[in-house]
Amino acid sequence: MDQPQREIRAAYSNSTITVYQAYDPQIGLPAVRDGRFPAAWKRNRMTWIKPSFLWMMYRCGWGAKAGQETVLAVEINRDGFEWALRHACLSTYARDVHPDRETWQRQLKRAPARVQWDPERGLRLQPLPYRSLQLGLSGEAVRRYADEWTVAIRDMTPLAHEIHALVSGGDLDSAARLLPQERSYPVGDELLAHLRG
Repeated sequence: MDQPQREIRAAYSNSTITVYQAYDPQIGLPAVRDGRFPAAWKRNRMTWIKPSFLWMMYRCGWGAKAGQETVLAVEINRDGFEWALRHACLSTYARDVHPDRETWQRQLKRAPARVQWDPERGLRLQPLPYRSLQLGLSGEAVRRYADEWTVAIRDMTPLAHEIHALVSGGDLDSAARLLPQERSYPVGDELLAHLRG
């Protein structure tokens, strides 16, 4: 069965979806302890959330990159996630979606969320031939994410290190068994068409 070129794949329940971020321990550890982001977390900048664990591992180098040593699984409510999708603009201009480049630029400036599709990653963090969602939140969306949508925050750093050690040792089967179970996230056809561009 062919893998869709752009599809939201995530670990989710009936009411929540898990997204990933990585931060300096001064942000990440208090967030885990308190179940919410600390005062030092910057609300006035765009924050990118990623439903794909392996894409997050690619971005943070398995929790080894400076400033990204604490890998967080942030469980948010699906209503909030879908609000962000409905209010998102594609991060790049798409002729089939936008009437013209100027209209897209105006939408991008106004939108509280933006969608970016990046190559999904395998266990060795190599690019795969299909894309994974990144969702950028700013303004109202950042406030809602921090204050309304977040249900729980877990520290995934030990798991990231364990999987990385298995991959480095060549035990890909054991590494794959430890990965979060991600599956296709149900999004209506009209919204998915808007998001895919």
